[in-house]
Amino acid sequence: MSVVAQPTPNPNAMKFTADSLIFKGDGSVSVAAGQTSEYDIMNDLMKVDGVDNVFGFQNFITINKKMDAEWDAVTPEVEKVFEEHGY
Repeated sequence: MSVVAQPTPNPNAMKFTADSLIFKGDGSVSVAAGQTSEYDIMNDLMKVDGVDNVFGFQNFITINKKMDAEWDAVTPEVEKVFEEHGY
């Protein structure tokens, strides 16, 4: 499986799209600091240093980084989480 990182119009957000379904159904999932989700991948992404919040729908998750974080440091750690979850 593979995940592709794509920039968004927001420089603090990056969209990570998997080639398979992550979330079933028509609802989106979002997690902010201090929150947890029923989805382990979302909780694990929130543990990545520099991640501010996450939003997911079907086969993608958008990561919003903290203002002082750099994508060069955050992206590899996010990709590791996807790999650990089989994406």
